[in-house]
Amino acid sequence: MPRGALKPLASLGLRGLQRSGSRVSSRINWTCASCRAHAVVASRYYSSFGSSSEVEKPYYVTTPIFYVNASPHIGHLYSMVLADVLKRWQLINGKNAILCTGTDEHGMKIQQAALKEGIPPKDFCDFNSAKFRDLGKAANVDHDFFIRTTDDEHKEAVKSFWLQLKHGLPEGLGLYKGTHKGWYSVSDECFYPEAMIQTSIVPQTGKKIQVSIETGSEVELVEEETWFFPLTKYKDRLLEFYEANPDWITPAHRMNEVRDWVAHHLEDLSITRPASRLSWGIPAPETDDQTIYVWVDALINYITVAGYGSKWHLSQENMSPWPADVQVIGKDILRFHGVYWPALLMALNLPLPKKILCHNHWTLADRKMSKSLGNVVNPFFAMQRWDVDPLRYFLMAQGSLSKDMSYSNRLINAKYVKDLQANIGNLFYRIARPKVTGSWSTAEAVAEFRIHFFDPVVSTKDNEDAPKEFFTLERPLQNTTPAFVTAMNNLDTSSALRNVYELQREANRFVSETRPWDLVKNTAYEARLALLWVIFSCAEALRISGILLQPIMPTKAKLLLDELGVRADRRTVDFAHPGKDADYGTEAQPGPADARIKKWETIFPPTPNGDLTDEELRKQLRALLQSTTKNKMNQMAELLAIEARLGEEAVAQLLAQGDAGLEKLREAQSPP
Repeated sequence: MPRGALKPLASLGLRGLQRSGSRVSSRINWTCASCRAHAVVASRYYSSFGSSSEVEKPYYVTTPIFYVNASPHIGHLYSMVLADVLKRWQLINGKNAILCTGTDEHGMKIQQAALKEGIPPKDFCDFNSAKFRDLGKAANVDHDFFIRTTDDEHKEAVKSFWLQLKHGLPEGLGLYKGTHKGWYSVSDECFYPEAMIQTSIVPQTGKKIQVSIETGSEVELVEEETWFFPLTKYKDRLLEFYEANPDWITPAHRMNEVRDWVAHHLEDLSITRPASRLSWGIPAPETDDQTIYVWVDALINYITVAGYGSKWHLSQENMSPWPADVQVIGKDILRFHGVYWPALLMALNLPLPKKILCHNHWTLADRKMSKSLGNVVNPFFAMQRWDVDPLRYFLMAQGSLSKDMSYSNRLINAKYVKDLQANIGNLFYRIARPKVTGSWSTAEAVAEFRIHFFDPVVSTKDNEDAPKEFFTLERPLQNTTPAFVTAMNNLDTSSALRNVYELQREANRFVSETRPWDLVKNTAYEARLALLWVIFSCAEALRISGILLQPIMPTKAKLLLDELGVRADRRTVDFAHPGKDADYGTEAQPGPADARIKKWETIFPPTPNGDLTDEELRKQLRALLQSTTKNKMNQMAELLAIEARLGEEAVAQLLAQGDAGLEKLREAQSPP
């Protein structure tokens, strides 16, 4: 028999259908012993604070704090969502987890930007910081802390840290005063060594400038009196730590970059700037003429949240939730987190973060995003256009640790249609809300599972070559969660989601091959069992996928699990295995045989045309809907409703007709 053809029911062996009970199984320090400063044992810089008798340290995830000199972009959204997914993943594994994000508000760039706007720096920061807080809220980022470096508590923590560096370390390992001459980039807020500078030409003017080889940012030669942190004295400790912990930074090639930098480019770190040059920052204690370097200020935020400076100062104290379990950063700030941050922590004998996850940047249709090119994606509009959860799904599925990531509306539309609408959405409506209304239900299928030991196989009586897994989802159902867990533990959301996609694809294939709409026509007892086995198998694929998708699409996954009748206390990873839950499902909803589900009411409804740019879509929205409402979200919803009524292609054709087409679309705003 050819693969893909359903054997007659008479030859379909159903094994193990004997009556039985339910087959659901039940599954469900760092301590510095000697506290000797500067011990050269790399592994001791990790921390798992507390003993078995103490409350377990929560899993601590951080995003970088975002610089408020400009509005949020898609890269900021990606960092936030990635950290949120990692936190939520721990929660559905039954662990306590916390997430910290926030804004970096000091430095020369802020001082200059505020001066350009003609407003005080604090007012400038208040306005732009609120945008990042709004971004997190709009993206359903479940952060526990939103820190601002202008917070009084943080300022005190930074001063305390600085004083410990100045007075609490042996001679030669603490701060010293000197004159610094070097190449400084205001854009990057850092100095670069001579070997990292090259001459460049400004295309518009032909002017020769010096730029950083690493970032391309313009630098200026600066000579000033500052305080230094003796970073070179920590070179051996850093290299030894990297050697002992080769996976400390993910991916591996980023770890190699950091190791190479420390080995060949390390210089002592200027830890202050003259107040005459930089007034917008935290003043260095015990001096009136120095401002603490913005990156030292910024890095300390991660321990400010953990109580440093207010609840603890030394590693012998309760530092929970420090150390961070994973710190999410972009590749442009790798050196600060992979070199400066661990050295500063080592100096004060504090534990290092357990893992640094360094992601790449987003390009628009494979072109670097920049304000000058006018191709920076507005994350708020992107969420309005595609809905929050589908955009989160795209970012996590498209995310890459090996190369820059491409963002385009066409890519999002293709991923939405293929992965969400056609795959998981299609399977749900084929199984849980079949067109053959009232002919079966997930509740009946799960109830039958509680009674019978489903174990159907293809009979080999007439076809000895037929593979036993031909008519079963057993293998993908068994393999999906372990593979998903492995990927998530490796911080690889793209690979994790690929496993869910493949399970759904196999389930849709399974439905097409077993054809439950034909099985339901046979009234024989054996046929009914076969039908319910098919429905139960697919319901399990949906249930398992819904559980695993919760960190990525919290709202859509909840809706899916609610629609399947999965209890709230059975949505952890422990239950994301076949047969682990035998008490879910919904009853059939009888109705007209020819009744069709309205696309607008589905879990993954129609979306705007993916071929339009955001600006083209905004223009059409303004022309079409501004007379009705000025609210952008309402405009988007109205456009989607029109597309649901007329069809996407019909709407696109009418828009292309100009004023005549717009008039017809206005008429379509109200359904007949």
